[in-house]
Amino acid sequence: MNTTQCLRTLLAAVFSLTTMAALAAADLEVKTPWVRSTVPGQPATGAFMELSSKNGVTVVGASSAAAGVTEVHEMKQENGIMKMRALRVLEVPAGGTVQLAPGSYHVMLMDLKKDLKPGDTVPILLKVKGKDGKKQTVTVKAEVRDMTAGNPAPAATDPHGQMHDAMKQRMEDMHKEHMQGMGK
Repeated sequence: MNTTQCLRTLLAAVFSLTTMAALAAADLEVKTPWVRSTVPGQPATGAFMELSSKNGVTVVGASSAAAGVTEVHEMKQENGIMKMRALRVLEVPAGGTVQLAPGSYHVMLMDLKKDLKPGDTVPILLKVKGKDGKKQTVTVKAEVRDMTAGNPAPAATDPHGQMHDAMKQRMEDMHKEHMQGMGK
């Protein structure tokens, strides 16, 4: 092996160790990330995944190149009404798991840059703060799935699913009206 090859091998090893150290420092494991597909012109959708941490971390933000605005949201029942709100932080407890799922916590992608079709991949950056106070960014590659995917409850009992069903129906109606207006 010549000097150039040795240097390349050494640099590759250092890069790999640095990358692994950065991921380990974040102490956040992300499993089964996915995003609900959209209909043409739909301005928003949700991203879902399972988050776990050995020592506990706090998700303090999110961003995505696929959306103008990306926020961590919570849906919960208040006085018999399902409400959705943005969260400033989301705690992932030490040794615990937090499910981001339809009708619960999720990453809201708003002001979408393009329609999201099943099979696409959406990059999401989760900003986390460890117990040591250090902030890290974890890159997530979320597969876009059919808009009916992952909906554990029927639409009648899943408010987030109801919202997506209503949004889909309205978009389809608007498309039909537009096409009729064009004489097609």
